[in-house]
Amino acid sequence: MSDSSRPGGRIPAGIWVLGFVSLLMDVSSELIHSLLPVFLYTSLGVSALAIGLIEGAAEATALIVKVFSGALSDWWGRRKPLALLGYGLGAASKPLFALATGAGLVVAARLIDRVGKGIRGAPRDALVADLAPAEVRGAAFGLRQALDTVGAFLGPLLAMLFMLLWADDFRAVFWVAVVPGGLAVALLLFGVRESGRPADGRRGNPIRRANLRRLPAAYWWVVAVGAVFTLARFSEAFLVLRAQQGGLPLAFVPLVLIAMNVVYALTAYPFGKLSDTVSHRRLLAWGLAVLMAADACLAWGRHWSAIWAGIVLWGLHLGLTQGLLARMVADNAPADLRGTAYGVFNLMAGLAMLLASALAGLLWDRFGPGYTFAAGFACASLALVALNLRPGAGAPQPEGSARP
Repeated sequence: MSDSSRPGGRIPAGIWVLGFVSLLMDVSSELIHSLLPVFLYTSLGVSALAIGLIEGAAEATALIVKVFSGALSDWWGRRKPLALLGYGLGAASKPLFALATGAGLVVAARLIDRVGKGIRGAPRDALVADLAPAEVRGAAFGLRQALDTVGAFLGPLLAMLFMLLWADDFRAVFWVAVVPGGLAVALLLFGVRESGRPADGRRGNPIRRANLRRLPAAYWWVVAVGAVFTLARFSEAFLVLRAQQGGLPLAFVPLVLIAMNVVYALTAYPFGKLSDTVSHRRLLAWGLAVLMAADACLAWGRHWSAIWAGIVLWGLHLGLTQGLLARMVADNAPADLRGTAYGVFNLMAGLAMLLASALAGLLWDRFGPGYTFAAGFACASLALVALNLRPGAGAPQPEGSARP
């Protein structure tokens, strides 16, 4: 498929294909991940603290690896081969979950899967930025994220269906995940064409000091904001555990991620498109306010309706912020350093994710789920205050757009 064709307006065809690649891989991953916390907790006897450490380490691994894959894609001038390697590792990890009889193999499979995600993430995001015209960059990131998130709720929906059909057989569901993972790799291989980028005289080690100095202060502000957002929003495994602790039957546990990701998918593109015309700082503030509301429902709500309201608001928060932050990185980084810029951004988010998930698990084990989400509320509140101390900072707008 040629990247020059433009279905759906001015968004290049290659971005649509990358979106469907993400959709398929998310179906594969969420078939497993929507059930994994409960599988570990009920079948393998793993504590909430250990689950938090596993999830935090897995996500941190993915985000830290992005530093090196992003820098390598800048040095090489190619994004697609690294993306293929990353998606290939993700697909190859899926059979290990089905074969696992103890926590050790689950941890190994989770880390392999997340290493694959780390390898593909920054080159893929940089490829989206390379392909998208500046005037529709927010819409392009929103579209890719929306398609990715469609997979994120189709996976749990299929997991729930198969759990009902196969009498809560976790391993049978895990085997099904192998199929969409392989299809994602094939679609990327044959469906996206990348033009090699000529050397511009700056090719070399992208993370040497001279190149890092070319990243402006506005970029580092975005990095700091992204890390604070991640610190306030720990692993979604705790949403699954919160619903299960509230009495949700095992077969219906995937409904948690289905509900969250339906909202995420429906809002990612509209808010991404909105970011092409309105203040980025304002959208970030809205996102933090929504996250605070979600944490409040999950921390202090006692009725099932409050728990589900918190899950829906969590998805709305993701739709508001995730494509926006990706777009802000692209706006504030030189084109030849975009891979490195995404890598460093995700390194800081990865460290925050590790810390947040470990603390969330510790609070859960020691004091209960209410304290876990109350801590998230407190972090989001502090982040909102800090964001408003620098109005307009780090949020440049396209020509003709509304100012902060």
